[in-house]
Amino acid sequence: MTVKKTSVLVLDCAEPEGLAHFYADLLGAEVRAGAGLDMVEVVGGPGVHLAIRRDLGHAPPSWPRPEDSQQAHLRIQVAAEDLDEAEREAVSLGARPLDVDVEDGPRDARLFSDPAGHSFTLAATGPLRT
Repeated sequence: MTVKKTSVLVLDCAEPEGLAHFYADLLGAEVRAGAGLDMVEVVGGPGVHLAIRRDLGHAPPSWPRPEDSQQAHLRIQVAAEDLDEAEREAVSLGARPLDVDVEDGPRDARLFSDPAGHSFTLAATGPLRT
């Protein structure tokens, strides 16, 4: 018999409360106390569960890192017709665009960093309209 398990992505940063509120606002979720004083959680609908852990020595990841393999990042899926609005919302909450290369046509995935420097992607779940 397999023991029931749940996985949670944990992001480290110096100020977990602020980062938790960024993701809660972006994902339409709520911030809850986590396990211990240095952890808060972001919990929402199905598939939305993050933990943010205080690390006073945290150094934001750099992007891109051609000498290393890609770091783990959060992929946030939205309906294709909502991708532009989701991008505006993320930026208004403090996200910073990382993929500024101009490509031909609309992009179905857009890379950002959160206020603590972690990368995340907003990605369309269906075809983009042109």
